This record gives sequence, C-alpha cells and structure tokens, in this order.
Amino acid sequence: MRTCLTLKYCLLLALTSLGLAACGGDMDELDRYINKIKARPGGRIEPLPEILPYEVFTYIADAQGLRSPFRPDTPQSIGVGGARPDLERSREYLESFPLDTLGMVGTLDIGDTMYGLVRTSDGLIHRVVPGNYLGQNDGRITEISESEIDLVEIISDGIGGYIERDAAISLTD
Repeated sequence: MRTCLTLKYCLLLALTSLGLAACGGDMDELDRYINKIKARPGGRIEPLPEILPYEVFTYIADAQGLRSPFRPDTPQSIGVGGARPDLERSREYLESFPLDTLGMVGTLDIGDTMYGLVRTSDGLIHRVVPGNYLGQNDGRITEISESEIDLVEIISDGIGGYIERDAAISLTD
C-alpha cells in the first residue's frame, strides 16, 4: 500500500517536471522582438498645460448691482400671469394616476355627448368628457375623438413659473 502511494507521487512528480520542461521552449524570437522594441528611439512628451491661478470672487463686496444667483433670471418666469394650476379646484379621481398609466379603451356616444372610456392601472374603466381632468399635472381634456383623448397639462418650467403642454392618450388595442 505504501509502495503504491510512493509510486503515485513519483509518477506525479515526473509528469509535473515534464510539463514544466515543455513550457521553457525556444524564447529567441520573443527576445529578438523585445530587443527591437527597446531599440526604438523614445517619443516626445508634450509639456503640461499652464495652470492659471484661481481668481477669488467675494460676492458681498463685488456684487453691487449684479443679479442674485438665488433668484430666477427673468421677471416673467416668476409665475406672474400665464398658466397656473387652480389650487382651489377640487381634484377629480383620475388625477391621482400618472398620465402614462391611463389608457383609452374606446368611446361611448350617448345622445350628442361623446364620452371617452379610460382604463386606470387598477383595471377600472371610467367615462370622461371634455373639461374633465386626467393625470397628475392638471391635465384638462380639450377634445375626445374616436382614436384619442387630447388634453392640456400645466407643468412647472423649473424656474418658478408654469407652462402649458399638449398631451394625448391614444386608443390601445
């Protein structure tokens, strides 16, 4: 038994030695290539760009007559006039859903009124008419056709005012 283990270790040692000897083959070609690369002349390194000194700006002393960086650029963007959401209006149920989660599933004509049928993300279908509100951006329905519901949203312009943006919900299959 002990002889068998010794024989296995000897065989393993011989195979490992043979494998390592095979890895140390002819390196002449590699040595020639490395020497050729080392013999090339060195390249020119571009000089570093000149670093300009930092100019200090003391806001309080130097800012006489300059616009405050904490106020909007233009007076019209402060939100005076133009489109504004009606904060006194009671919210409708469909305004609790983001517009992209609502889908038009059809229309319904009753008398001379065309209703749009809107499916919410919870699977319920609601009837809407022009003048109703949809979505979370004060989207007021302006027109209902066979293929889509058109509305106008009032969104923030990011600098204190509001703008109107056209949107639509198309009929889904």
